[in-house]
Amino acid sequence: MSLTANWSYPTAIRFGAGRIKELADACQQLGMQRPLLVTDSGLATLPITTSTLDLMEQAGLGRAMFCEVQPNPDDVALEAGLEVYRRGNHDGVIAFGGGSGIDLAKMLAFMAGQTRPVWDFEDIDDWWTRADADAIAPIIAVPTTAGTGSEVGRASVLTNSETHVKKIIFHPKILPSVVICDPELTVGMPPVITAGTGLDAFIHNFEAYCSPFYHPMSQGIAIEGMRLVKEYLPRAFADGTDIEARSHMMSAASMGATAFQKGLGAVHALSHPVGAVYNTAHGMTNAIVLPAVVRFNRSAIESRIEPLAAYLGIEGGFDGFTRWIDDFSAQLNVPQKLSELGVDREKIDLLAQMAVDDPSAGGNPIALDINATRALYEEII
Repeated sequence: MSLTANWSYPTAIRFGAGRIKELADACQQLGMQRPLLVTDSGLATLPITTSTLDLMEQAGLGRAMFCEVQPNPDDVALEAGLEVYRRGNHDGVIAFGGGSGIDLAKMLAFMAGQTRPVWDFEDIDDWWTRADADAIAPIIAVPTTAGTGSEVGRASVLTNSETHVKKIIFHPKILPSVVICDPELTVGMPPVITAGTGLDAFIHNFEAYCSPFYHPMSQGIAIEGMRLVKEYLPRAFADGTDIEARSHMMSAASMGATAFQKGLGAVHALSHPVGAVYNTAHGMTNAIVLPAVVRFNRSAIESRIEPLAAYLGIEGGFDGFTRWIDDFSAQLNVPQKLSELGVDREKIDLLAQMAVDDPSAGGNPIALDINATRALYEEII
């Protein structure tokens, strides 16, 4: 194991119930006078969004919004958002919502002043240095789910509308400068979204923990992030108004995205193609994939899982941990197969190749080849 690595950790986070009221102050801090709030179509008319627009308007910031964001956002939505941003002469972005809304908002802020196509900045080697860093607009992130942790990430996932391949676009300056984590904004999430996003947070922490790369700070954060999900996701699922549970889940989500600087693995490598081709919800897709990947990686991770299980209060070592995953998923009504999300077996060969090519594949503890990914899809579809 190499003891050399490059580390970067999160940004300024204003955490706590009711702190959305500090949005105008955060805009002032960053010099925003004409922000564009970017969110998804499902959130656009909900009270949490309209009340946030009211806060903006009362502070003299207008109430401009772009809400043409769907799950698994693509370059078409990006271009539509850029047109709105430029036409409105906006000077910053408020990324409001779950992972899809925040990811696209970050891309709007990033691309607003660039002259090259977005695919020139894919997370390959040092391609990010091609960007004009001074042209990146300021970003405030306000998560309304507790899952992806995109609010503390320096990258966005964007689907190519022509190839249906998910690409990771990276630049250090798309890390939001201010994050407002207000758990009250997550109270209205229905149980199915609470479960899917919460398990996404768990899997981010878990894959980071199992990653073979060296990052002890991420390792410690991942362990505690998993504990928070184990303890508090069932409570948030059972009672959406449990603000303590919602708070801890929001922390676990940010912790997962912080931890996976250490790496992700086969769960995400397999889930990304499914989301791109079938437009499935990312968190629930991950949750279905997880058990098969844990078993596949056993020989490489068993020695790590035993102390993890002990810390989480799970008896039985590796086997006890896998049984707990199955029981936990059942408790949260997670489907057992991807076919229940509309995925069919006709495209297994395509999905398998896409999974091998996915950037997350390189962080898996056991090398992924086409035979391994095909066999895993055969098992989970």
